[in-house]
Amino acid sequence: MTDLTYSSAELMIINAARLLRDGDAVFVGVGQPNLACNLAKRTHAPNLVMIYEAGVIGAEPARLPLSIGDPTLVSGALSVVSMYDIFANYLQRGNVDVGFMGGAQIDKYGNINATVIGDYAQPKVRLPGSGGSQEIAAWANRCYIMTPHQKRRFPEKVDFMTSAGYLGGRKEREATGVRGGGMLAVVTDIGLLEPDETGEMVLTALHPGCTVEEAKINTGWDLKVTTELRTTDPVTEKELRILREELDPDGLYLK
Repeated sequence: MTDLTYSSAELMIINAARLLRDGDAVFVGVGQPNLACNLAKRTHAPNLVMIYEAGVIGAEPARLPLSIGDPTLVSGALSVVSMYDIFANYLQRGNVDVGFMGGAQIDKYGNINATVIGDYAQPKVRLPGSGGSQEIAAWANRCYIMTPHQKRRFPEKVDFMTSAGYLGGRKEREATGVRGGGMLAVVTDIGLLEPDETGEMVLTALHPGCTVEEAKINTGWDLKVTTELRTTDPVTEKELRILREELDPDGLYLK
């Protein structure tokens, strides 16, 4: 394969995968976060432990799982427990290193909305809601999210706070007593946002060919830029091959 053109989804998945460390225990969602975790496991993090909300620990799926309860997750797994055990004995005890989040909006302080767009009583759009995401946001040691960099997805304040990032600032989160580290990175198709000392999400990296102006135009607040702005490593042929040929050959989540 010599064609290194790629979609924005592939770009985000690959850069999210690079955030994972060998040996991490990761709370995996389906879809693109699942692809990121499996890509990391097949490249730089072979000892990644994938945990699924339905109760599967150390999953080794032979094919792309279609839900958190897909039977392919059970075969070869380290353990299968109840959903209660996953949350009480693993997540809340601090045994989950990374939580991959999802949502329609993420604001200036990394708070996530996956519940409604507009007023809660009379919403413009109803979204899937929380599931276990509010617990993951509170107790996972690190949280990441992947989302296209569009102004409507990055309001200064979310319409409804489904999952807590830094609330109104890092000190406000600390005052709640939750142990988790909060939202440590937002991966978009323009670059990476990471929290500063106050908990505000700032631009810390750009993907090759992207600009600061692009990021600012597509953000609903006055986006700050770190003084040490870096460029992410280019997408590689190996990463694309694994994604397209091994992990999602039918393009269920890559398109």
